[in-house]
Amino acid sequence: IHSHPQKTSPSPSLVRLQTQPKPGPGQSPLYAGTFDCFRKTLAKEGVKGLYKGMAAPIIGVTPMFAVCFFGFGLGKKLQQKSPDDILSYPQLFAAGMLSGVFTTAIMAPGERIKCLLQIQAASGDVKYAGPIDCAKQIYRENGIRGVYKGTALTLMRDVPASGMYFMTYEWLKHILTPEGRSPGELSVPSVLFAGGMAGIFNWAVAIPPDVLKSRFQTAPEGKYPNGFRDVLRELIREEGVTSLYKGFNAVMLRAFPANAACFLGFEVAMKFLNWLAPNL
Repeated sequence: IHSHPQKTSPSPSLVRLQTQPKPGPGQSPLYAGTFDCFRKTLAKEGVKGLYKGMAAPIIGVTPMFAVCFFGFGLGKKLQQKSPDDILSYPQLFAAGMLSGVFTTAIMAPGERIKCLLQIQAASGDVKYAGPIDCAKQIYRENGIRGVYKGTALTLMRDVPASGMYFMTYEWLKHILTPEGRSPGELSVPSVLFAGGMAGIFNWAVAIPPDVLKSRFQTAPEGKYPNGFRDVLRELIREEGVTSLYKGFNAVMLRAFPANAACFLGFEVAMKFLNWLAPNL
């Protein structure tokens, strides 16, 4: 039951807000906020600028969904003594966390490439011709380790956020199900609401590690020798704790409708598959 980045991948506006340099004394920040970033990107690069670097995560969406569903299903089965066992919310959280582990192998390289392409578009310094060229150059310069730079931070983001995502969706489905009915009979508005709120709760957990990940993945090689600890120290020292929630508005504006649609699509697909092959 998962519509991932990780429950849709972070948008170009979000990455640019998270990675914009700290303004000097007396200077204004590059982007005053979400809408200012959106407006400036649109004015400078057009509609295409809003989708820079999105090819890499889009290519990984289909296998990522499959792996994610498999991970959640496996997480549930590992905790069930029989297929009819009803899991507690902490158990659903644990199953969701396992799905986050499974998807990181696909998510980390795609997000690394996406972040670099989006920062390149914002700076105007063209180094990569596209996602494939970006992957080739990273691999040529730093090997597979360079392609997977930021994997630990992707895990820190996706594991707890995925747990929250699944648990919230199942909890809201239970609350919204009328007495004597099955959660599978929920109305479309109820599914949309549960899915949308699951996306909100997911990103409430995911934003701080996502900020650290974006900074780390777009930093010059060697800038943060101790990984996320150096990024965290620098951010808090220079911009305060609130900097960990950079891009909050950009995420939340998209989280509800995107995840509402994803969960509705999943529920419809499951009903169709159950009708097509009830014994599968």
